[in-house]
Amino acid sequence: MIRINLLGQDRPKVSRGPAIPLESSLRLILFVASLLVAAVVLYAMYHQKQTELAGIESRISSLQTELVRLQQVKADVQQYEQQKTILQQRIDVIETLQTNRAGGQQLLEMVAATVEHSDSLWLTSLTRSGDSLDIAGEAASIDAIANFLTQMKRSGYFQNIEMKQANENDIVKGAQTYGFTMTAQISSAKPTNVSGTETAAPPARPGKS
Repeated sequence: MIRINLLGQDRPKVSRGPAIPLESSLRLILFVASLLVAAVVLYAMYHQKQTELAGIESRISSLQTELVRLQQVKADVQQYEQQKTILQQRIDVIETLQTNRAGGQQLLEMVAATVEHSDSLWLTSLTRSGDSLDIAGEAASIDAIANFLTQMKRSGYFQNIEMKQANENDIVKGAQTYGFTMTAQISSAKPTNVSGTETAAPPARPGKS
């Protein structure tokens, strides 16, 4: 349709808002897009760190549980070592008693043999500690004591024989007597009896591996 302006005046122009340049629009779009990308990246980093933190906390909890277990194992080992020490002490005592019992009869036989060949002499005590002996007795004379020492040396069953004291005490009324104390060690060599023949050596003490 053809429109004719009969008034002869220019038609008023319709006013429009200010035009937004294209460059500014692109900048705005890019800015918003950058914000979105940054937000996504930050969220991804935050999620990753949270995951790593959860893993570390789980690892710490696992290590703490393992630490408690190891502490219990250590306590069990210490208790076992204490029990082992106690048992070893008991075994040592039993071995010592067994050794002393095994050699006790032979020891008494050898001591009795030396006393039989020593006139006017008797023993009042005999104490054994390991291979060491403490002997006490009475005799009618100093010669009887000297003869007893000689018989012990000849037996080969004793060594390191040492007289501690020999004094007159007259414990028997109306008779002259001498009390004596002495020490000796049981010999590990094969002994001979007082008649000169060999006797079985005392049993060796068990060694510790």
